[in-house]
Amino acid sequence: MASASTAENLPKERWWTILRSRLIADLQQREEQVFLALSLLIGALTGLAVVAFIVVTERLGMRLYPVGSAAWRRVLIPVAGSLAMGVLLYRYFPNARGSGVPQTKAALFARDGFISLRTVLGKFFCTATTLASGIPLGREGPSVQVGAGIGSVLGRWLGLRPEKVKALIPVGAAAAIAAAFNTPMAAVLFSLEEVMGDMHAPILGSVVLASATSWAVLRLLLGNNPLFQVPQYTLVHPLELAIYALLGIAGGFLSVAFTKLLLGMRKYFLHLPRNTRWWHPVAGGVTVGLMGWLVPQVLGVGYTYVGSALNGTMALKLMLLLVVLKLFGVTVSYASGNAGGIFGPSLFLGAMLGGAIGTVAHGLLPGYTATPGAYALVGMGALFAGIVRAPMTSVLMIFEMTRDYAVIVPLMIANLTSFFISSRFQKQPIYEALAHQDGIHLPSYSTRDESSQRTVAKIMRKSPPMLSSQMRVEEAIEQTRSGPFRIWPVADKGYFLGILNKDDLEVAFVDGRKEQPLASLVETLDVPHVHADHALHLALERMSKYHLDVLPVIHRADLHKLEGVVTLPDVLDAYGIDRIGSR
Repeated sequence: MASASTAENLPKERWWTILRSRLIADLQQREEQVFLALSLLIGALTGLAVVAFIVVTERLGMRLYPVGSAAWRRVLIPVAGSLAMGVLLYRYFPNARGSGVPQTKAALFARDGFISLRTVLGKFFCTATTLASGIPLGREGPSVQVGAGIGSVLGRWLGLRPEKVKALIPVGAAAAIAAAFNTPMAAVLFSLEEVMGDMHAPILGSVVLASATSWAVLRLLLGNNPLFQVPQYTLVHPLELAIYALLGIAGGFLSVAFTKLLLGMRKYFLHLPRNTRWWHPVAGGVTVGLMGWLVPQVLGVGYTYVGSALNGTMALKLMLLLVVLKLFGVTVSYASGNAGGIFGPSLFLGAMLGGAIGTVAHGLLPGYTATPGAYALVGMGALFAGIVRAPMTSVLMIFEMTRDYAVIVPLMIANLTSFFISSRFQKQPIYEALAHQDGIHLPSYSTRDESSQRTVAKIMRKSPPMLSSQMRVEEAIEQTRSGPFRIWPVADKGYFLGILNKDDLEVAFVDGRKEQPLASLVETLDVPHVHADHALHLALERMSKYHLDVLPVIHRADLHKLEGVVTLPDVLDAYGIDRIGSR
């Protein structure tokens, strides 16, 4: 009787699963059409998400900081907000920390386009609350991860192939930037230039479609108001071009200082015990709170004050003070693990630096220079180009904000100067460096471009059993004596730590260290390795550099995950050297 009842209820209980399976099978037959329709849907949903981001952040901020509120709020609220978000990020939303752009690129290149719905929701609510409490980070970077996450969730739910799910990541990213900055053309360029790293990506049509849709949603709900109200500027005298070049130099060095300071602080926090991360964001909250108590303009992303600088109504001393305070407030807030981006802070720093230089220049040469607001505008582009390393996006974004062609030449001079100096003194771009600190090695353009090359994945083999880091040298020698490899991986509770050479074990044994644990012999920093998508010639070069005949193959998203090994004979055989030698 029970089994009969179950049989009767089974179709009723599974009707939704069956219907969804049939729908997915039908959609997979029309994958290209579905992809275009999804681009429209992702653009619309991302536009709604960004509008909600703006509204929630502003309204919550007004409640936390009502007009004429007491000074104690400027200290207590950032501390309480960062503490609450620290607990939430640690316990429930660990993938919602930080900017969102490095995480989006990691999802695209190292996680098969996977961004969970939990991460999307956590990113939205945690970032909105954090920014409303006065932490001086931006909403644009988190919006990118939210938009990309919407695409990832929808693509997986509809059963699209992994390649198509990955292709939806830059589509959602473009939609987010289009709505966040009200700059649809710059959004397309950013998605291709920074997220994809490929200006000739075949998904250009879908990226444009999503960007336009998201921008239309923003205009429909919030009106066609630019992010900043900017007066028209003109080039007063050719001498100004030299001053704009000096602004680019200053912007380049400030970009380097910002990047190195942020990465250095973040490295410090990452080296603290993992179980203490719930309170790390409080360091940012305390720093910002104390600064905000004395200088309220430090709180929040500060777009209102950017507008004042662009219109030339801000005092020189205040702009210089804000450059210094924001530099430290933003870097500490981000490095300590608060949720928020660096787009907005880079524009703020650029506006203050440019406004200060413009004020000095206009005071010394009033007949040869434009008003300080013009320099604040160019400074925004210079800092964006220097920090984010997207110079073309920066030029187009500022142009879309002003709709004034006269600013293009000064902007290009300052941007390229800043970009050159930043690249010269900080080799690794900030998003790539942040991903590297998280144990994610994003592939370079050359790695992604050579799709038809011989890759490590095609010849790598299963790794030998990993040696425990607690194993004694004597035991390790016994275990490896009959093995086929000279190099053996060492792990701690399943987490890959590094490699050991048989010769090193023999030397340690002869030196009387046979009772010593292997952990004391392993070098865990800069372990020679390759990734599965690397070209074979790169594996050969690294074998030559480190004098190894075996290299570990490490997962891009987790440097403690060993995927296999690649051996010198296998590499040579892939190039046909063995066959040639046998003739």
